[in-house]
Amino acid sequence: MSFVLRAALFCALMPMTATAQQGSLFVHAPASAPLIAAKPAAFIATEAAPLVGGAGRASLFAGQSGTSFFAPLPDRPRSIRLPVAPGPYASDADRIRHVIASAEASKHGYDSVQHGARRKPARAPTQMTLGEIYDWIAATPGQPHAIGRYQFIPKTLKRLAKRAGMGRNTPFSPQTQDQLADILLEEAGLSAIRAGKMSRRDFMNNLAKIWAGLPNSSGRSHYHGYAGNKASISWAKFETEMKKIFPS
Repeated sequence: MSFVLRAALFCALMPMTATAQQGSLFVHAPASAPLIAAKPAAFIATEAAPLVGGAGRASLFAGQSGTSFFAPLPDRPRSIRLPVAPGPYASDADRIRHVIASAEASKHGYDSVQHGARRKPARAPTQMTLGEIYDWIAATPGQPHAIGRYQFIPKTLKRLAKRAGMGRNTPFSPQTQDQLADILLEEAGLSAIRAGKMSRRDFMNNLAKIWAGLPNSSGRSHYHGYAGNKASISWAKFETEMKKIFPS
């Protein structure tokens, strides 16, 4: 076929191809649909999105049904705040607090209340002020009152709050709880171990004198048997975690 004949045939066929649906990877998409749906996608779909996606992880390519190879997954339900292990670049205090919480707090983390308390606070601890917690303690004598991620007992809570200059109107927020716990870390020798003036073993034993859920080097709680106290993690586990924070 000559070049002229082929050119004429091509021109004759062009109107036919122009009337067909424009080529698209997306079935049923309008002629102007982009390859990726225009609806913006969020990397974090809820307030408590996990670092590693679970059953409800969201698709990066979330669009309307039928306009994308990536069909949108169902919305994830909002979940309660759960403690998350700090990363390797977190401060040493953050990481120590996480170890302590693993031995002391329930699954409720900052909203933990000692399981033996028959009359719990009317609201979650993080939704209360220090004054409201003091009032709950006063109104419910004869029961344990350890509260929060670090299970502060009344006497310790009031002492630390006074030292930190916190009044009755101070919210018992996660930030407040961390700040109070940091005072206890300092009392246990945090600055000393940072400066190389205290051994890891001595620091761990000091922590065990503050938190009954932690074992001392004997493998038992410093308060073993007192009011039912016992260590909730082993010394080997405690040492393994602390060695990650203070290797030498």
